[in-house]
Amino acid sequence: MSENHTPTPHIGAKFGEIAETVIMAGDPLRVKFMAEKYLENPVCFNEVRGMLGYTGTYKGKRVSMMGHGMGMPSIGLYTYELYHFYGVKTIIRVGSAGAYTRALHVGDLVIAEGACTDSNYGDQYELGGVFAPIADFDLLRKAADACDSLGFPYKVGNVLSSDVFYRENPRTGRWIAMGVLAVEMEIAALYMNAARSGNRALGILTISDHILTGEVTTSEQRQKTFTNMMEVALSLV
Repeated sequence: MSENHTPTPHIGAKFGEIAETVIMAGDPLRVKFMAEKYLENPVCFNEVRGMLGYTGTYKGKRVSMMGHGMGMPSIGLYTYELYHFYGVKTIIRVGSAGAYTRALHVGDLVIAEGACTDSNYGDQYELGGVFAPIADFDLLRKAADACDSLGFPYKVGNVLSSDVFYRENPRTGRWIAMGVLAVEMEIAALYMNAARSGNRALGILTISDHILTGEVTTSEQRQKTFTNMMEVALSLV
């Protein structure tokens, strides 16, 4: 880590302009909504490629919020730079997911204990085996406690981070048979980057659609109404 590496090619902030804890979302407009709703005196530190980032305070604690885009290559790039070049210690992803179980409903939360993946992102580490990306347990426990305290419906367990949204030959049933709760596109790379850099990460998801029942939400709902996961994430700051 060195301030000499900042700004990076993808983040326009200087070293010190980003807090040690960053709450991230795929949609930069969701980030803008969060910053305006929850942060005191938010300052925009990044507009490069439209990937908005803000730093402010929440209940007196300094926190940053930033977009990470869609897919593991995108979140992998941004979180690598945050961990390695900006001194970030904790990243919490708040995102949407498709439910793989009837025990979940649209609007429920999933706290990702682990993240399966069909991606080759982990091949770069040349481990000679399959790495199991998992959350930071302290963050996970506190997030579950927050859900209990706030009365938010949630499940803790395994999710699937997939590289493909429109899959030619879906294998949904096989993942469901393994007890996977939901599908999204980023958490596995986040957890790998956290592990490799010796830092912390957690993924908190809101069910935006249901693979089994066909329930869906609009893009505006996903941007502005999934506030439960945001409040849980902020409770961890």
